[in-house]
Amino acid sequence: MTDIKPIIDPTKPKVYIETYGCQMNVNDSEVILSILQNAGYVLTEDMDQANLILANTCSIRDNAEQRIWGRIDQFKLQKKKRDNVLIGIVGCMAERLKDRLLDGHDVDIVAGPDSYRSLPGLIAAVRPDSPQINVMLSHEETYADISPVRMDKNGISAFISIMRGCNNVCSYCVVPYTRGAERSRDPQTILNEAQQLFENGYKEITLLGQNVDSYLWKDAQTPDKDVNFAQLLEMVAKIDPDLRVRFSTSHPKDISDEVIYTMAMYPNICKHIHLPVQSGSSVMLEKMRRKYDREWYLERVRKIRSVIPDCGITTDVIAGFCGETLQDHQDTLSLMEEVVFDSAFMFAYSERPGTLASRKYPDDIPYQEKTRRLNEIIALQGRMSLKSNEKEIGKEFRVLVEGPSKKNPDELCGRASNNKMCVFPSLGEKPGDYTHVKVESVTSATLICSNLG
Repeated sequence: MTDIKPIIDPTKPKVYIETYGCQMNVNDSEVILSILQNAGYVLTEDMDQANLILANTCSIRDNAEQRIWGRIDQFKLQKKKRDNVLIGIVGCMAERLKDRLLDGHDVDIVAGPDSYRSLPGLIAAVRPDSPQINVMLSHEETYADISPVRMDKNGISAFISIMRGCNNVCSYCVVPYTRGAERSRDPQTILNEAQQLFENGYKEITLLGQNVDSYLWKDAQTPDKDVNFAQLLEMVAKIDPDLRVRFSTSHPKDISDEVIYTMAMYPNICKHIHLPVQSGSSVMLEKMRRKYDREWYLERVRKIRSVIPDCGITTDVIAGFCGETLQDHQDTLSLMEEVVFDSAFMFAYSERPGTLASRKYPDDIPYQEKTRRLNEIIALQGRMSLKSNEKEIGKEFRVLVEGPSKKNPDELCGRASNNKMCVFPSLGEKPGDYTHVKVESVTSATLICSNLG
């Protein structure tokens, strides 16, 4: 769940928003807030004060959905305590479980990822016996004309959605069914948003997409002015050298040499790529419909490191996919040891109804065995993270200060270009400042640094 910062006006109805899942959902909540503010709502972080309670949901794994069912029970208590409280479930879970959400759970509004513009109308139409729903998927909606209301607390980093949906249809993934087909946003609207953020004091933006490497804006009038992701990345980087540019997520089958060389060309494009591998076994990758094999993935890693030697590489790994053998699992471990990822998001496979895998492949790895394999992956990644960080000892980095360290408020923290978290003594810097640090020691998660100023 993502923390949000309220702007309170006692004369206006209040909306409380909980955000679950990925960075795309964080950005979607900012779009929702913009739409609702235009409809007269103000944000509150106190659910007891809210007239409208929204959960922006994720369906990527079953445990994410189970958390929402528990939260709905808490939301219902608000309806019992106070009159005129509406509950809305929006996002991917709303798209996937629309009928169940309206059936006996005291949910008044269900809105999918492409229907946020209709929220004011849905709210107005709610009656005690008439909940409202809009989960229509769109082939055009990108919310390009809506200026998101930033809900972060530091005013330093912001997300910009450059595209919506996904065309890959990996066999385990529900995203194409909840977010629809892939469509790219007009690059000029992206540049305008990034420019405005920089002028408002933001120092770092992250360009978001389910697969940013397949971004392609086609100009209907002048096809020679089509814009691909590498070109967009360069356009954003040119806004100002002091504006850091990140992006997520890349797909191994699509990340191009052009993107890699563009990253190398501009110092303000951060040297970090999140490149989900999911499995080190070519057999599993084919069954997952990832459209690359082990050797393709390793070749892309070698290319990245040949052009950008110090580039940070992080990944996603699934343990216990359908039919995964012990050899397939060992292939994943051996790939992790070969690449030495900086960090990873690691999960046991969770079957999602409606996906190709749920229809075609039995979920045949016992829960205990999935857990055992996942724990082995987590333990190995802990060692790899430490090994990756130990290579940084003695190096100097330019760091964007984010704020006080969580463990010691007398120290500051911030990320290097490679996305590694640095902790260092304060020399009076404030959030949003740049400083130079030298790595003195490390843990598996953090670079412990001196502050060179």
